[in-house]
Amino acid sequence: MSSRNAQLLEQRNQHVPQGLVNITTAFITKASGAIMVDADGRELIDFAGGIGVNNVGHCHPKVVAAIKDQAEKFIHTCFHVAPYEEYVELAVRLNELAPGDFAKMTMFTNSGAEADENAIKIARYATKRPAIIAFDNSFHGRTNLTMALTSKVKPYKLGFGPFAPEIYRAPYAYCYRCPFGLKHPECKAACADYLEEFFISHVAAEQTAAIIAEPIQGEGGFVTPPPEYFPKLKAICEKYGILLVIDEVQSGMGRTGKIFAIDHWGITPDIVTSAKSLAGGMPLGAVTGRAELMNLPHIGGLGGTYSGNPLSCRAALAVLEILIEDGLLKQAELLGDRLQQRFVALQEKHEIIGEVRGKGPMLALELVRDRETREPAGDEAKKLTKLCFDKGLVILSCGSHGNVIRFLMPLVISEEQLERGLAILEESLCELEAERSPAKSCACAGR
Repeated sequence: MSSRNAQLLEQRNQHVPQGLVNITTAFITKASGAIMVDADGRELIDFAGGIGVNNVGHCHPKVVAAIKDQAEKFIHTCFHVAPYEEYVELAVRLNELAPGDFAKMTMFTNSGAEADENAIKIARYATKRPAIIAFDNSFHGRTNLTMALTSKVKPYKLGFGPFAPEIYRAPYAYCYRCPFGLKHPECKAACADYLEEFFISHVAAEQTAAIIAEPIQGEGGFVTPPPEYFPKLKAICEKYGILLVIDEVQSGMGRTGKIFAIDHWGITPDIVTSAKSLAGGMPLGAVTGRAELMNLPHIGGLGGTYSGNPLSCRAALAVLEILIEDGLLKQAELLGDRLQQRFVALQEKHEIIGEVRGKGPMLALELVRDRETREPAGDEAKKLTKLCFDKGLVILSCGSHGNVIRFLMPLVISEEQLERGLAILEESLCELEAERSPAKSCACAGR
């Protein structure tokens, strides 16, 4: 007899376009905390978090209560037609929390891509300059403009051009695969200094409205710049009157142990975007920036019918309460320390792990076939995700070569769930290495 998952998959393949990828074949019927249950009643430990959306966990009681309460009052009026308190209250909170001791303003969107696109609109409007600099390995969305900002061609951009013009791409601080062949700390973030040359050979600084960067690149492989990088980038922006836009769509809302990951580098962006975990699973993006920039576009120049939906705003207010007042940020720091120790120990045992990187609990393992050549192990990463899924653990791969395993488990994950998930990961790594080198015993054998 066919399983319910199999039946749903057959219907999905008949009625839903193939372009919408499915990483697993589990159709979820309920979820709580860090656990999902599929249509056949199988329990799955969630180390993916809806691609970084469920930092406070699936169906957090406070988020559910906020949504229910708001749904009983009103669901939609359109903020442009009949505004409501929830939108304003959330804007006040984000203005308080975003980096910088200057006056700020916030507008809301439906998604991270829309947030990034509106940030670019505002930057161009404010500076009267057309050019935008993005980076190698970046991901900023799937709209036409954000596809232009996004680095990886396949699958995100293949066949969808032409793209928005005046987008220029510079090397990023990917120290493990330095584009200049240098080693940290000797390089002293030479990739940031290279922008001076970039202004000569690619686009003039005087034509550049903004530089947009993820503090930790998400889809690009959790690439994490060294301490010197962002202070240098900020100084260059200030030198030439270029706005610095920081994309916190995946890295924000506690994912690194701080509300905004850029705080790890101690610099202040002109505009910061957020989404994903901002509203605990509800669709919501935000653009927060210097008030004098945000208030420049003319009346009616910004907005959207569903942007800042009241249910999403109420959910986001609950998320911020959970992170700050309920102590989840502190819990995230402890989780990050624990994961860092465990992943470094795994690296010592498994040669396929070339690098452990990230900040707080936003961590990743880059898999390589050879530590000397650093040949990307993309096929092996795909096999590892399948091995883990078969055992009841959902993990995600990422990176330009698809060889990076990223971890986005809900920050509320219990100790038992975390240990069970890590045990599955290690067991699967052993199986993967046994398949790669049958004659070589795994370092975990007999543990």
